[in-house]
Amino acid sequence: MKQKLIGYAAALATIVGGTLAVATPAQAATPAVQITKVYYNSPGTDNRSNSSLNAEYVKLTNRRSTTINLKYWTLRDKSNHVYKFAGDFRLASGASVYIHTGKGTNTSTHRYWGSGAYIWNNTGDTAYLRNSAGTAIDSCSWGSSGSYTYC
Repeated sequence: MKQKLIGYAAALATIVGGTLAVATPAQAATPAVQITKVYYNSPGTDNRSNSSLNAEYVKLTNRRSTTINLKYWTLRDKSNHVYKFAGDFRLASGASVYIHTGKGTNTSTHRYWGSGAYIWNNTGDTAYLRNSAGTAIDSCSWGSSGSYTYC
C-alpha cells in the first residue's frame, strides 16, 4: 500500500510538474508610459493646414501609480522625425498627453511638435517612445488601412 501511494504521489508530481512547465508564457510587463493611440490619417484632405496637422497625434498614457517626469524623453517615427520633451513634463498617474504634429500652445494634456508637414505615414509606420537614457519604452505599428490605431 505504501509503495502504491508513493507511485501515485510520483505520478501526480509528474502531472503537476508537466502542467506547470507548459503553463501560459509570462506576459510582457506593461510599460510605465504606453503609446495608447495613434491618429495617423487626419480627417479630410491632407492640405497641411495647421488644423489638419494637429488632427494627427499620438496619445501617451502613464500606467504607473506615480507621476513620471518625461524630461528628455523622445517620440519618433521610422524616418527618425523626433519630438523631444525638452523640459520638465510631469505626467500624473493614469493621465494622458497628446502629441500633435502641428503648432500650438503646450499644456499639461496637449503638446505640439511644431511641424509644417505630416509625421505619421498613412501607408504604415511605427511610433517609438524612448526615455531620457535612450532606452526603448514602447512602440506601436500600423498598416495602410484605417485612420487610427489603438496600441
